[in-house]
Amino acid sequence: MSTNIEAPRAGRISPRYTRSKSGKGNFEMFAWLFMRISGALLVVLIFTHLIVNLVLGDGIKAIDFGFVAGKWASPLWQIWDLVMLWLAMLHGTNGVRTIINDYAEKNSTRMWLKTVLYSATVVIIVLGTLVIFTFDPCPANATLDQLPSFCPAP
Repeated sequence: MSTNIEAPRAGRISPRYTRSKSGKGNFEMFAWLFMRISGALLVVLIFTHLIVNLVLGDGIKAIDFGFVAGKWASPLWQIWDLVMLWLAMLHGTNGVRTIINDYAEKNSTRMWLKTVLYSATVVIIVLGTLVIFTFDPCPANATLDQLPSFCPAP
């Protein structure tokens, strides 16, 4: 007695792989390459970030509002954190896009999931970039009781 086990998703999706001539293959190749390069860069960026902030500094106890304000006073750390934000968001978005393509069977479901994903990505990248470059720990119109201790008196 033999049992015949059907392949996963048998009958629902054609097993024949078809590629259109629209150039979609190039996008997937660049997305694959981006994942490898951004992953390697993120490892360097994140571990350097952790070493500088936690190992070379006073540890987790030293990280507070003043620490971040002092760090973001330097353009180097602003750019460093900006590159980390952009690479991490785009790397993660590309990974989730791949998962959506693999597991969402209906075109409409795939379209809506990707719309939500891309919208969230744009919002987070825009807000994160604005926070990094417009962060001012010592606002001009603040009263003395609203200012951190390291800000000069108004």
